[in-house]
Amino acid sequence: MPFVTHPNKIEYEQEGKILAEITFPALDETTVNIDHTFVDDALRGQGVAGRLMELTVEELEKTGRKAVATCSYAKKWMEKNPEQAQKVKR
Repeated sequence: MPFVTHPNKIEYEQEGKILAEITFPALDETTVNIDHTFVDDALRGQGVAGRLMELTVEELEKTGRKAVATCSYAKKWMEKNPEQAQKVKR
């Protein structure tokens, strides 16, 4: 599944329609807020939201940024994946 990474968003688009995305706007130069995760019904149950979180952790590590999470899914994912979350958690 080809995800596209932008500075503060990762998305999966098909035929011009966004089917999955995660947004993490900057709070300051070194911290982002993971505030939104969306997966279209057609992709639910396939681990897409978890993959978006994994890609977000990779992107934040690569750019040296940390994260807070206000998105309920992101909070739960971080609790269930503490080793990954520790890499970027502020």
